[in-house]
Amino acid sequence: MEANRISMDILKQYISRANEIIGERTPDEEKYDREVIRWIRRGKIIRKAIGKASEKYPTEALQIDNNNLADVQAHYEYLAEHDAIMEKLDALQK
Repeated sequence: MEANRISMDILKQYISRANEIIGERTPDEEKYDREVIRWIRRGKIIRKAIGKASEKYPTEALQIDNNNLADVQAHYEYLAEHDAIMEKLDALQK
């Protein structure tokens, strides 16, 4: 029972920290982010993935350049990893 409580505490800490990192997003921002991640998972480089997502959601389009490309890429890599973790957790709860 103690191990279960510790696991839940770690999970709560992870989710809390992830929410801090990701920040609040509108539903349209979430859709845009999911679209970027979808293209990354299909093997597109970040510039192409953002381009594809921007075609589908032009009002959410990100402006990227060489100055912010690394930060944007790191952000989406984190989001993709977080998304994969949450999918696994959801599968465990079913």
